[in-house]
Amino acid sequence: MTETIKIISPIDGSIYAERPLASDTEIAASVTRAKAARLGWGELTIAERGKIVAHFVDALLSMNDEIVPELARQMGRPIRFGGEKRGVEERARYMIDLAAEALAPAEKTGKEGFTRYITREALGTVMVIAPRNYPFLTAVNSIIPGLMAGNAIILKHASQTLLAGERFAAAARRAGLPEGIFQNPVLGHADTEKLIASGAIDHINFTGSVEGGRRIEQAAAGTFATTGP
Repeated sequence: MTETIKIISPIDGSIYAERPLASDTEIAASVTRAKAARLGWGELTIAERGKIVAHFVDALLSMNDEIVPELARQMGRPIRFGGEKRGVEERARYMIDLAAEALAPAEKTGKEGFTRYITREALGTVMVIAPRNYPFLTAVNSIIPGLMAGNAIILKHASQTLLAGERFAAAARRAGLPEGIFQNPVLGHADTEKLIASGAIDHINFTGSVEGGRRIEQAAAGTFATTGP
């Protein structure tokens, strides 16, 4: 029997949505796709990536009328308060616009006759682990800069807000992001730790509890993966 994750709505305690966990085979395939996709993605200029990522943001924002009631069901946030559209757009556009400057080589003074500089290279496959509170704002803070820097993104969203992850994935498809450069497998805690421990993830960007951070740190030990907020 396939294990599932259920979204229990805080409004009435009903099961609002249910999704099957990704199998080991599906998770391995996600890693393979990410590794293949990031090669071509990294060859694009920052301006070229920015144009595609901007379409990704546009596609996500266009779903706001559907996102708002979904958030209400998943989180209990009243519909009258709206979604996170304004904040998501402001942050996403800012990070897209800032990318060329932030990722430019940094020249360093040094010995006469030598040119010294530091270049920014993509980390590889980045896993974004997003929380249930402000599920779009917190996720976009990592997804957009990760994509702009040339990385492949694997999003693991909180079980209570799985549909937020699905909206990001739908926006990626609509915007024409290369297949595999953004993925949203349904993962449980054990699967997440196993994937991190496998060494297939190059960076983990986590927002969540202290205990969650401790378990991620333990899973990443010895893999050379970097971690960040």
